[in-house]
Amino acid sequence: MRQPLKARLANRAPLDLASLDEKALMACIDHSLLRPELTRADIEAGCDLAIEWETATVCCRPADLQLVVNRLRRSVVGPTTVVGFPHGAHVSQIKEREALVAVDQGAVELDVVVNIGALRSGDLGYVRDELASLIYAVVPTPVKVILETAYLTPEQVEAGCRVAVESRASFVKNGTGYSPRGAEVGEITLMRRIVGNAVGVKAAGGVRTLDALLAMLAAGACRVGATATAAIGTEWRARGPEAVQAALAAMPAAVVAASAEE
Repeated sequence: MRQPLKARLANRAPLDLASLDEKALMACIDHSLLRPELTRADIEAGCDLAIEWETATVCCRPADLQLVVNRLRRSVVGPTTVVGFPHGAHVSQIKEREALVAVDQGAVELDVVVNIGALRSGDLGYVRDELASLIYAVVPTPVKVILETAYLTPEQVEAGCRVAVESRASFVKNGTGYSPRGAEVGEITLMRRIVGNAVGVKAAGGVRTLDALLAMLAAGACRVGATATAAIGTEWRARGPEAVQAALAAMPAAVVAASAEE
């Protein structure tokens, strides 16, 4: 990974919302290009949009990664992709090989779907071994572990977060965006509480407005997956930093207090 890009993507802790500006806001977005119907032209346009808004990364389908790497080569935006997407039920060796191929092609981060069924079954040893092996294989490339929390109880979310930390994941992420619901403030707050500030928290699914994105950041996310990047950026330019105060005012008091303590 290029050193300036590595530094740009290095943050794992909650953002200081009081000092948030457009550059910092857009630099927490992973622009998502994962829908199955996207064409080559759609992928190229998505990369150009991410370059224009200077997002953190473009997160693309594995088969599009080489195109995305080439399109982003002279930009500040990092190319990333997914592994075991969207169900996490691939054979462990296949997931690891998929991760290695992606790194060889130029991915600077990987979003890896946990084996959801194993996590729900309480087979934490299996989950831990699979993640630890994959993460070790691609060191030093950061790995975000997707838990798919829509299918989990709070206790399972907590267990998944702890296993991800034990496996040396760089981030935990709530979901793929393809489960029955998107990110929720309460579970993002829970995930941040469990992993602390040394591991990142990414929110994904249903984050289509500036207020929704700010709510995730206030809850403890430091990265957000989004397809509505341009709409979010345009709304920021229209409303300005006072949108932060409006978002904080709309948050439950306990969540705002927890965010301030971080």
